[in-house]
Amino acid sequence: MSTMTFDSFPPAPQRRFLFLQGPHGPFFHHLGRMLRAAGAEVWRVAFNAGDDAFWFHRRSLIPFRETAEEWPAFFSMLLHDKGITDIVLYGDTRAIHARAVEIARDRGVTVHVFEEGYLRPYWVTYERGGANGHSRLMRLSVPDMRRALDQSELEQLPAPARWGDMRHHVFYGALYHGVLLMRTGRYANFRPHRTLTASQEFRLYLRRLMLMPFHWMDRIVATGRIRGGGFPYHLALLQLEHDASFQQHSPFSSMTEFLALLIEGFASGAPKHHHLVFKAHPLEDGRKPLRTEIRRLAREHGVSGRVHYVRGGKLAGLLDHARSAVTVNSTAAQQVLWRGLPLKVFGKAVYAKSEFVSDQPLPAFFARPARPDARAYRDFRTFLLETSQIAGGFYSAAARRQLLRQVVDMMLAADDPYDALASGNAHPRQHLQIVR
Repeated sequence: MSTMTFDSFPPAPQRRFLFLQGPHGPFFHHLGRMLRAAGAEVWRVAFNAGDDAFWFHRRSLIPFRETAEEWPAFFSMLLHDKGITDIVLYGDTRAIHARAVEIARDRGVTVHVFEEGYLRPYWVTYERGGANGHSRLMRLSVPDMRRALDQSELEQLPAPARWGDMRHHVFYGALYHGVLLMRTGRYANFRPHRTLTASQEFRLYLRRLMLMPFHWMDRIVATGRIRGGGFPYHLALLQLEHDASFQQHSPFSSMTEFLALLIEGFASGAPKHHHLVFKAHPLEDGRKPLRTEIRRLAREHGVSGRVHYVRGGKLAGLLDHARSAVTVNSTAAQQVLWRGLPLKVFGKAVYAKSEFVSDQPLPAFFARPARPDARAYRDFRTFLLETSQIAGGFYSAAARRQLLRQVVDMMLAADDPYDALASGNAHPRQHLQIVR
C-alpha cells in the first residue's frame, strides 16, 4: 500500500465530522461550514474531481487517490489520526460507504445518513446508522410509532405533488459529471459505483437537460389521453434501474424483470376494460429502453391497446383517477397511500407495513385490490414528519437554506430523531414552506 499522510490541524474539539460522498452540488460544503460555525471540526474525503470541486474549504479536503482495495485501511487510519467522532454520507449502499459504515460502527463512530425524502419532494431524509432498507423504520411497527406520537402534537401536512428543484438536480448532475470528465487524471483510480463511465453519465445528463421541453410536451399529450380516455386504470410507479433502492432492496436484477411480471399479472387478472399506466421516474434518462420493452411485453400478452407509458413529471394528476398502484419500492408510493389507494410493493421499503400494502397475489390485486388502513398510514406519516423528514432539499439555494436551518441541530443532538421523539425531546420542526 502506498504511503499516505494527512496535513496537520489544530487540536480537535469534542465533535469531529468526516464527510464522504454527498448529493451533487454544494450542499455538503454548506453543511460542513455550518458545523464548523457550531464549534465542530470538519473534514471531507474527495474520491474524484466532482467531490473535490464542490468542497471549497480547501484546508479540510483529503483526497483519496488510492485503489478501492486500499480504502478500508485508509479510512481506518483517518478515523484514528483525526479522532473522528461522526461520519456523514449520502446513501449507504455504494461500496465505499457500505464499508465505511461497517468500520465506523465497530469503532463507535456515529453515522449520519442523508437520502432523498421518504416524503419527497419537499422533504429530505436524515437518519443515523442507515436509510431505506437499512433504516430503523424497518424494525418499528405502527404501534411503536403510535406510542412515540403520544409525545407529539404535529398537525398533518398535505402531500406535495411536485418536485421543487428538479431542474437544479439535473443541472448539478450534469455539472458534476462534466467535472469528472475534464479532470480525471488527479483521481485516476476512482471507479464510479454505477456501471456507466463519467463520460456516459455526462452525456445522459446533458441530453436530459436539452430534451426537457420535448419530454414535457410528450408527457402532456400522454397524460391527456389517459385522463380523457374514460377507462379505469392502474398505475405502475417505475424507478431508476441503477438506483440503490432498486439494486440493493428489491428481488429484481433489472427493470425488465419487473415489467414482465407486472404485465403478465395484469393480463391474467385485471378486468378486460381496465388499463395499465407506467409512470417513469422524473430522472429517467433513457439508458434503458423502457418504452420499447413495455410495448414488446404488452404485445406478447395481448394487452397492447390497454398499456400506456408516461414520462416523469407530476404524479398527482394521474393518481387522482387511478384505481390502484404497484411499485418495487419507490418513495412515490407515499403519495398513493396518502390518497388511500390500494398499493402493492415487491421490495423492501420503510412504508411496506402490513397495515398499508396488499399481500394479494398480483392477478388478484389487479382484479380486486385491497385498500390500506388510512388511519394507520396517517399515523405513520406523522411519525416521519416528526423524526426523519426535514423540510427543504439538496439542490436549489432556497431548499438548502431551509434544510440547514434544522438539520445541524439534529446532527449535534445526543439522540437520533426516533429516540428523541420517544423520549419527548424531539427537535422543534419548522412549518413547511414551498421551495422552488
